[in-house]
Amino acid sequence: MNMDGTIPVGISDYKTSRSPDTLVTYALGSCVGISLYDPRTKIGGLSHIMLPSSLMRNGKPIDDRMKYADTAIEDMFREMLLLGARRDTIMAKIAGGANMFHFTENSLVDTIGDRNIDAVHAELSRLCIPLVGEDVGENYGRTVYFNLGDGKLKVQSIGKNMNEL
Repeated sequence: MNMDGTIPVGISDYKTSRSPDTLVTYALGSCVGISLYDPRTKIGGLSHIMLPSSLMRNGKPIDDRMKYADTAIEDMFREMLLLGARRDTIMAKIAGGANMFHFTENSLVDTIGDRNIDAVHAELSRLCIPLVGEDVGENYGRTVYFNLGDGKLKVQSIGKNMNEL
């Protein structure tokens, strides 16, 4: 953590904390940033997932649970509950999932952003976490700042206005 209360979240990583900290993750391309927040306790988490599903490993041991939407979101959610967040008040906002590359029609690489978004939606639904805001898709990268004091997710992109969710 930096001295100013800003906690960086790397690729295939997540962090949980509480107000007044700010969680930040940089350079979301096809990756998706998922913020979970409990407004009553002001406990939150930010995940930077790379891939949609740990099942892509075809039975091989999972190398990093924070890399995949299906495992990272669940682990972050459980960690927030251990910190004192309330299951019934946690909500989500997401950003990223851009289609940064174009190779061939229907290429798996070409659709990874869309597949990440779909996997995040499915996992949030499975965990009964309402999605209350999103800034996803398109073809540009994003950096997100998640303020645990007020639950706002600020999305910054080069050449675009700051979007606040």
